[in-house]
This record gives sequence, structure tokens and C-alpha cells, in this order.
Amino acid sequence: MSADTTGSIEAQPVPAAPGLAAGSGLGFDPIARAREQWVEQGWDAAADGMAAITSLMRAHQIVLARVESTLKPLGVTFARYEVLMLLWFSRRGSLPMKVIGSRLQVHPTSVTNAVDRLEDAGLVTRSTHPDDRRAMLVALTPSGRELAERATKALNSEVFERPDLGSGDVHALVDVLTRLRRGAGDF
Repeated sequence: MSADTTGSIEAQPVPAAPGLAAGSGLGFDPIARAREQWVEQGWDAAADGMAAITSLMRAHQIVLARVESTLKPLGVTFARYEVLMLLWFSRRGSLPMKVIGSRLQVHPTSVTNAVDRLEDAGLVTRSTHPDDRRAMLVALTPSGRELAERATKALNSEVFERPDLGSGDVHALVDVLTRLRRGAGDF
């Protein structure tokens, strides 16, 4: 912040995170302004919630952009990376499609799409489950394992180890979001 000659305080733009385009240069926080407008309209009871949810949605966009820009050179999206890592962490390197959807908490169609793309890229194979002919088993290939390891190394160094928050903030954020997820029946 800086003061101009009239004594008013002017907000300074916050630098963009590495790999992201610079902000709009508005010189103010549009979500804080929207909150003020909610209050001005008499929607006080909803103003804080609107600001929280809108901030969460914007933060999601920012974080997803960082993650996707890190993974793009490796030719994988975050959704596909999650499938690779779930398989990587499994004891056998394979899981039924239904289990993948359940653990990732996504619709079966999303799992099918991700597995289709991973299979096309030679990163996973799909076969009939040996114990249940109705179920499909997805297995990690050696190429898939190698890509999962490279992607994890990149995400760890470029995103996860540098979340642009202090350690205390990271822990507080995880705690708050865990309570939100638990309240929504996420687990």
C-alpha cells in the first residue's frame, strides 16, 4: 500500500504466482468489494459466506492453473495423474475401475475417460477382473509408473513444496477444508 498526495491509501498489486499471468491490475480485491456490495444491499447474513465461497473458487482456479502448467509438459492432466498415483500406491499396481472412482470420489464416466486417455498413451492397461467378469481391472504399465514418478517429482518441487502459504496457514487451511469436507459427507 502507498499513500498518494491526498493522503488516501492505494493498494499495490500482488505479484502473480510463478507460471501464471499477472493479475488484472485492478488495484483492489474484487471479492472484498463484492462483499461490501452484499452488505450495502442488506445481504449481511450472506456476505461472509459469499466472500468465503468465491475466494475458495478463485483459489481453486489459481492452484489448478499451477498444477496443470506443471503437468502439461509431461502430457498428463491432474485427473489422469490422480489415477496414476492411485495405481502407483496400490499393492499390486492395479485396481478395479469401480474402486478408482470410489477412492477419487468421481463419477464412473470421469474414470472411464481418464483411463481411456491413459490407456491410449500406454500408461495403463485394462482387462477383465480375474475374480469378477463384470468388473474391469486397470493396471499401471512401466511407462505409467515412470511418468507418475516424474510428475510427482515436478509437482512436489514446483507446487506442493511451495504452496505460497506459510506452514501455519497450510495446516489451518487443511483443517478448515477437512471440516468442510466432513460436513458435506465427503468421508
